[in-house]
Amino acid sequence: MKRTATAALLTAGVLAAAAGCSSAPADKAKPAPDPTAAVRKAAQDYQAAAVRGDWNTACALSSARLRGGTVADCVAANSSAPAPSPSSSASPSPSVQPPTYADGSTPAPIATPTPTGAQRASVGPITAGAAIAVPASGNHAAGYGVFLSYTVTWPGQAPTADHRAMRLVQEGGAWVVDQHEDDLQREDQLREVLLGGAK
Repeated sequence: MKRTATAALLTAGVLAAAAGCSSAPADKAKPAPDPTAAVRKAAQDYQAAAVRGDWNTACALSSARLRGGTVADCVAANSSAPAPSPSSSASPSPSVQPPTYADGSTPAPIATPTPTGAQRASVGPITAGAAIAVPASGNHAAGYGVFLSYTVTWPGQAPTADHRAMRLVQEGGAWVVDQHEDDLQREDQLREVLLGGAK
C-alpha cells in the first residue's frame, strides 16, 4: 500500500511538471522587419546621386531591368548623355564656328546649353513620402512606390518644385529603383502613375 501511494505521488509530480512545461507560452514568430524605411532611403539616395551626376551610385541602385545591362554600361550611357539645363539659359557656344556654305553664307548659330549650365543649378533637400505597396505591372515586378519632391534653383530664376514617382523592388537582397516617372504633381497620383507608366 505504501509503495502504491509513493508511486502515485511520483507519477502525479512528473505529470504536474510536464503540464507546467507544456503550459509555458511558446516563442512567438518574429514579424518580418518593415522595409519601408529602407525603400524610402534607397529612393532618396538614387535621386540625390542622379541629380549630382554620380552615375556609379545611381546605377548601382538601379534594377538590372532599368539599367539594361551592367552597372558599367549604365554609367557609360548616362555619363555620355547631355546634362540637363533650363531652356532660358541656353546660349550659342562661342567655341563652335558655324560652317560656311559654297556661296559664302553661314547659317545662324544654334543655341546650345553652356557646358557648365547644369552645374550651376542648386537642388534642395529631397524628401520622400510614405512607401506604398504596388503590384506587378507590365515589365515591373511588385514592390513599393515612393513619391519624391525637391526644388531646383537656377541662377536668376525662382525655385521650381520637381516631383518624381519611383517603384523599388527587391533584388539581390537590396531595394533598388526599377521605375521612375515624372508626370505627376501630387502624392495621391503615385499609384496610378506607376501602374500606367512605361519607363
